Amino acid sequence: MSRIAKNPIKITNEVQCNFVNGKFSAKGKLGEMEISVNTNFRVEINDGEVKVLPIKENNNDPNWGTTRALVANTIDGVTKGFTKTLELNGTGYRASVSGSKLKLELGFSHDIQFDIPKDIKIECPKQNIINITSINKEKLGAAAAKIRSYRKPEPFKGKGIKYSDEYIFRKEGKKK
Repeated sequence: MSRIAKNPIKITNEVQCNFVNGKFSAKGKLGEMEISVNTNFRVEINDGEVKVLPIKENNNDPNWGTTRALVANTIDGVTKGFTKTLELNGTGYRASVSGSKLKLELGFSHDIQFDIPKDIKIECPKQNIINITSINKEKLGAAAAKIRSYRKPEPFKGKGIKYSDEYIFRKEGKKK
């Protein structure tokens, strides 16, 4: 039995939640999101809290905690939003935003043009820092991983694109 799934999700007055025909929707100050809930579960919305409950009485479904986490992420997304920060380490590595494209200069013979998805906002406060924000945690992580995949950090010099809270394990070079 999941302990996480039994915990209710606290909501404030600024969030409007609705559950109809297997679809959970939340509307907050940052926008509106809708997810489809697993058919084995239902969502109860009471004053100030949301609970994810199984339809069957004795449920040992491992998706119970996952479903509760998806509902919680939807509520967090429309109230607070999610943010990831990427750092570019390397000589001449730069990033800039122009319109709906992120231009990356990563030491290749050509610049990389990354199309910014419509649900995501990307800012470059410095040439080597990329801030990505969104209300959808799944799309945010996918976009950050795609940008990072263009030049993953290498262990010898640490050059590449890394998350701001990521630690790169450094290796010692060749010895004579």
